[in-house]
Amino acid sequence: QLSEQQKISESPLSQFGGVYLPPALHPLNKTLVKGGKWKDMDITQEKRRSFLHDFCKKYNSRKKLRTHLVHLVSRIYVEDRHKVLYCEVPKAGCSNWKRVLMVLNGLAASAHNISHDDVHYGKHLRKLDSYDLKGIYTRLNTYTKTIFVRDPIERLVSAFRDKFEHPNSYYHPVFGKAIIKKYRHNANEEALKTGSGVKFKEFVQYLLDSHRPVGMDIHWEQVSKLCYPCLINYDFIGKFETLEEDANYFLQLVGAPAELKFPKFKDRHSSDERTSAEVVRQYLKELSKEERQLTYDFYYLDYLMFNYTSP
Repeated sequence: QLSEQQKISESPLSQFGGVYLPPALHPLNKTLVKGGKWKDMDITQEKRRSFLHDFCKKYNSRKKLRTHLVHLVSRIYVEDRHKVLYCEVPKAGCSNWKRVLMVLNGLAASAHNISHDDVHYGKHLRKLDSYDLKGIYTRLNTYTKTIFVRDPIERLVSAFRDKFEHPNSYYHPVFGKAIIKKYRHNANEEALKTGSGVKFKEFVQYLLDSHRPVGMDIHWEQVSKLCYPCLINYDFIGKFETLEEDANYFLQLVGAPAELKFPKFKDRHSSDERTSAEVVRQYLKELSKEERQLTYDFYYLDYLMFNYTSP
């Protein structure tokens, strides 16, 4: 394994080292879009793309990032038939996006028959880091690259509700126990043993702690560190707030079958109210003013890159 790693690190292709990015903004290929109803979507898309591009130019002007290419692309899913690269941002429609990629790839007839476990644990879709360097470069340069994002603190609250307010055989014992042990004074034995019942304030204390008792997790990691939007030039930027319209426009762009529409259903805990701005407001009430500010600061880059207004 080590020699493989050495081979990669010795290869001149293996690093985006010392280059000022982002590369030029290529026009979107719209030859497959049918009908005039997508005009507004197209205008929105161009605004988002140029906004991110301009931000990255400004932000990157004095910054050089040396990061392994293989690491940069580790969250990107590949769909070879329609030449799509999708960077997964958890809690921003990613389960349904993976369903759609499986249908595009011919692995399923409909997005509606694919279970949650099949989507996340079925290993049906390949990630970009599983290809050799030539395969990675070819796809980065020729496929349509998309990313779907969400208001950062709304995404954080959604992740907290999903992982800590419902029974969970991974997040409670791994994260819950460590969080309760470190941030809850006078925690009872039951809580320390099960890790269940983490409060949002405790979760935020963990998030903001530079000496976290457990590491980060993709469900609340910043998008800037999951998908590297200033190093990988995404062709299409979708937003959770306009998820269905954006996704269906994107499917037009890549020539998906006409009958394939982005699914509307909520993947898990379907009886729960969706995490909205109003729901977020209730959770933020549990934090002090300083904690709210620090949480915003933690996601500051994501707020800036994707032009979200501060809550």
